[in-house]
Amino acid sequence: PGPSLRLTTDMITYTVANIPKWNPINICSYHLQEAGATPVQEIAYAMSTAVAVLDAVRDSGQVPEEKFGDVVARISFFVNAGVRFIEEMCKMRAFGRIWDQITRERYGITNPKQRRFRYGVQVNSLGLTEAQPENNVQRIVLEMLAVTLSKDARARAVQLPAWNEALGLPRPWDQQWSLRIQQVLAHESDLLEYADIFDGSHVIEAKVESLVEESLAEIDRIEQMGGAMAAVESGYLKSQLVSSHAERRARIEGGEDKIVGVNCYETTEPNPLTSDLDTAIMTVDPAVETRVVNALKHWRDTRYQPPFNHPRPCKALERLKEVAAGTGNLMEATLECARAGVTTGEWSGALREVFGEFRAPTGVSSAPVAVTAEEGTPLALVREKVAKTAADLGTGKLRFLVGKPGLDGHSNGAEQIAVRARDAGFEVVYQGIRLTPEQIVDAALAEDVHAVGLSILSGSHAQLVPDVLVRLREAGAPDIPVIAGGIIPNSDAEDLKAAGVAAVFTPKDFGITEIIGRIVDEIRKANKLDPLEVPA
Repeated sequence: PGPSLRLTTDMITYTVANIPKWNPINICSYHLQEAGATPVQEIAYAMSTAVAVLDAVRDSGQVPEEKFGDVVARISFFVNAGVRFIEEMCKMRAFGRIWDQITRERYGITNPKQRRFRYGVQVNSLGLTEAQPENNVQRIVLEMLAVTLSKDARARAVQLPAWNEALGLPRPWDQQWSLRIQQVLAHESDLLEYADIFDGSHVIEAKVESLVEESLAEIDRIEQMGGAMAAVESGYLKSQLVSSHAERRARIEGGEDKIVGVNCYETTEPNPLTSDLDTAIMTVDPAVETRVVNALKHWRDTRYQPPFNHPRPCKALERLKEVAAGTGNLMEATLECARAGVTTGEWSGALREVFGEFRAPTGVSSAPVAVTAEEGTPLALVREKVAKTAADLGTGKLRFLVGKPGLDGHSNGAEQIAVRARDAGFEVVYQGIRLTPEQIVDAALAEDVHAVGLSILSGSHAQLVPDVLVRLREAGAPDIPVIAGGIIPNSDAEDLKAAGVAAVFTPKDFGITEIIGRIVDEIRKANKLDPLEVPA
């Protein structure tokens, strides 16, 4: 977090001085809600991050005190909006009030225009369902209303996901549909003709005040820990998010939170939009990756030649490392790298040599038990299966590795599987996001695990999962069952099973306890144990 904050600080101070109309940063809270954050957590963690950034810029001494208002004015936010659109709209009003208070009281900004809460939004993807995906259209519309209805808390920019994102990559037509939703609201409705329609509502005001009060209390709690960076490094933020998401999942599985088409109103007429699933999403030709890799290699080989005539990058990279090792602003050295034709990989590699690489806490081990395990409950029955299988194999505990291969940063599914497996009696190995297949296989062998679970939501399952399978076979461990989960189209799931994957789970398989039971079944099958009659 420290070097990352330094890069952010240097970029902000450089752009404010040299590119004054540039917006150097979005303080992002979108991923917080996607990771399970409540409205209070989303507000508090985003605001705490913004405070950390502004404190770092102020304390760096790179911006004169009289210019600090210009820094504050260029800060913007990227937020999330869920389907509880009244609460979400109140959240946006609370965001604006807290930002105005912080910038006025903490940083002494007197110009109201500089204190304005500027934000763009991507509405929630976490709530999009694979089951009855046509329902996602109305979910997206309701989420958009949360950030457009209130004029005084209206988003400056809106991004809408597509109805079929839980099935796979949206096609251009699907993306156009989402764009047209915005355009109909803007050009056919009378939304933009009125002042804020919620002004004077005692219901809205009470909810906003409640969110402000609770958020300020959580911001103060983080401040007492030493600020956002300390809360990240200690694992506090991650553990809170994992816990909140586990509680949300438990409410859905228990039927407390109703999800239409998932845990209620599950019967449906045939859907013409998904009658041919292979054509209902966009598929990417694997040759695209090869072309991109080859183009990158070609660039590295020819960047010194006409028509580019870039200087050799060695000096620029050495200069970058020299500045990184000191206290100077990294932006000028970074621009010199760009002028020398340095690639992003070379630039980040040079910084890793100086700063190292941070592996964030996963939040899994500290998450509380969210699902009851009293006698006769599904989790209790799965615990029996886990204990019986461990005894049959002559081991103290079943060991399960949950892996996130590739550049996919969507960790929710992996974390919730890891937490529930832990609660079911597994010893869980989970090392976080962005691991290579080689690292995952090495960990599986070192920990002598009984199963490997791979979570992939980036669309790269067709390449990464077989890579893990091949490496396990080459390492002499072909009998370790590999389970895949994520946004995996049906045809790809069949291909993975044909390649040797034991089971594939997608968003329609929302019962996590049942998934854990299935994993135990695959472990028994791989070890030639008789099936258990205990239901999962």
